[in-house]
Amino acid sequence: MIKYNTIMFDVDDTILDFKRGEEVALKSLLGEIGAPQNSHIISEYRKINKMLWRDFEKGDTDRDYIFTNRFTMLFKKYGIEVDGVQMEQKYRSYLDMQHEQVDGACEVLDYLHSKCLLYVVTNGVSSTQYKRLSDANMNRYFDKIFVSDDIGYQKPMREFFETVTAEIPEYDPKKTLIVGDSLGADILGGINVGIDTCWLNRFGEEASEIVPNYEIKSLNEIFNIVKK
Repeated sequence: MIKYNTIMFDVDDTILDFKRGEEVALKSLLGEIGAPQNSHIISEYRKINKMLWRDFEKGDTDRDYIFTNRFTMLFKKYGIEVDGVQMEQKYRSYLDMQHEQVDGACEVLDYLHSKCLLYVVTNGVSSTQYKRLSDANMNRYFDKIFVSDDIGYQKPMREFFETVTAEIPEYDPKKTLIVGDSLGADILGGINVGIDTCWLNRFGEEASEIVPNYEIKSLNEIFNIVKK
């Protein structure tokens, strides 16, 4: 027996190791254009990307702005002028191939999928997320995959979750859990619609004013939460 009959999972850095895949994709891109493949430029990209996605989650920018400008902003810091759209397309082709799993992800999903309804809730790009989940052989675990790209709203917006929950049979917020790595998207989104939240804090990030019901360091710890 488990405590919840519905569990929503984020994708990036929750069930798929996005940071690892991102680094491989970035190094491949940098190598293709002859730029240095060092940790400094990758760190700078991550700062820019994180800032832009936080703005997106707050509704201060849109997805197209991120994909058009993040590489332009990055290379400008190094005095290099690039076509941001072209760089994004090249990067996306490399990222689409990355589907390393977070430790314990398949074990957790394999256990849960026969005991409750499982859904993906992600702010990613539809084509990328579907391909990565398929290549990781994970889509078989989920009753449905919800991507902000398709819905037209993003986490943590209420409209995103209202769209999701409208398609869940016999949805009961008291028996629903969301698991994700982002306080600002997954946890705040769950709080906004009154469902329990589980923050996967694999990288030891500092807590904020957004307080989850549960905090875990590794995905396997979810067994301690969901089992009655």
